[in-house]
Amino acid sequence: MAVRIRMKKLGRKHRPYFRICAIESRNPRDGKVLEELGSYDPMVKDTDARALLKGERINYWISVGALPSDNVRVLIKKYGTNGTHLAEQAAALERLKVSRPTAPAPWTPPPKPAEPEAPAAEAAPAEGEPAAAEAAG
Repeated sequence: MAVRIRMKKLGRKHRPYFRICAIESRNPRDGKVLEELGSYDPMVKDTDARALLKGERINYWISVGALPSDNVRVLIKKYGTNGTHLAEQAAALERLKVSRPTAPAPWTPPPKPAEPEAPAAEAAPAEGEPAAAEAAG
């Protein structure tokens, strides 16, 4: 009997939900399962809560010869008992902060030299217009 550890699809349209199951390899995807080993909800925003795995049972099935599917292998690697997801990600970000020098300040063009202001010449009134002083007095 060839046993696979794979995902059984539940949920509805545009709202997937998966159960991780030990299942006979010849059974259909949603067929009879030998044991349910966890769940995976890709729609959960909190990364820690996406996958819930029974690590001891998964290790048992792998020890007796069950082969995980490619997607389940990734989930076990990320969220399993020896998961690399959060601890490795945090360590990588710390290494990146230490190893990468801070970026230099962005280049800004030098300020333009101030042009000397031309003396403000009072506008002479046109010949046809009376001056403001004459109109006031």
